[in-house]
Amino acid sequence: MVYFCAANIGYFFEMDKKQAAKYYSYLKFERNLTDNSVEAYLHDIAKLQKFADDLGKSLEALEQSDIETFLWGLHDVGITPTSQNRILAGIRSYFRFLRLEGELEVDPTDCIDSPKLPEHVPMVLTLEEVNRVIAATDPTTCDGQRNRAILETLYSCGLRVSELTDLRIGHIFEKEGFIQVFGKGRKERIVPIAESALREIHNYYLFRNELDVKRGFEDYVFLNRFGRKLSRIMVFNIVKRYCQEANIRKEVSPHTFRHTFATHLLEGGANLRAIQMMLGHEQISTTEIYTKVDRQMLREEILTYHPRNKMR
Repeated sequence: MVYFCAANIGYFFEMDKKQAAKYYSYLKFERNLTDNSVEAYLHDIAKLQKFADDLGKSLEALEQSDIETFLWGLHDVGITPTSQNRILAGIRSYFRFLRLEGELEVDPTDCIDSPKLPEHVPMVLTLEEVNRVIAATDPTTCDGQRNRAILETLYSCGLRVSELTDLRIGHIFEKEGFIQVFGKGRKERIVPIAESALREIHNYYLFRNELDVKRGFEDYVFLNRFGRKLSRIMVFNIVKRYCQEANIRKEVSPHTFRHTFATHLLEGGANLRAIQMMLGHEQISTTEIYTKVDRQMLREEILTYHPRNKMR
């Protein structure tokens, strides 16, 4: 047994070197996962490897009851159901890989149910709150106009933070009114972009053209003042800053704009399947959470404004 480190991945785990190289190639090239996802999956197997070592077993010899015991251990130390599900997904991936390689006849994770997640309704902004946040920017400065364009694009397209920071000038098709987005696993999708967002991006280009753009960053839409691509944390700080200036009391992040995008579309009558495609969700069940937001909002509207409730 040797320690293996997949290229540029910071986690080491003990397994056969040849097997580790095959699994890394499977994740990276067959499943087309990002470096972050590959790192997470390798980390999951590292956890399971240590558990198997304590049992005196190899990974391939683990049975369903062993995996269930491992998952209960995660629960006992306070790992949330969401994180348990993510770790289980990494473990399932490895045992599927072993099946594909012909090294296992039975997948011990086949009959294991995923931990039940608590029903969670995401935080969203009202249209009036969105307008206040955007209005808090100063379009007469380079940073202010860039930030206005960022907020408009987040709300207009429902992008993840990484999708926004990776957006290229060549991915914007103005005439058609679409942008090309590369999401999780580098999966491509086409998303409509509002004229308001395109207008603010155009206004930002007037300032951007004056920047000393560093080599390798020429095609990125949103740059920092040093001519380099924006970091994710900078986008978080931008959103928090303008929410504070707009006196928004909610806990808001860039992802809140993604939730708001989907919820407002649903309220406007958009088809759930269309929303799923625009968000880049693989499963429709992921998108169905926004139907809960819609029902909750409708109930609050009835309780607040219906004459029968006012009579109480």
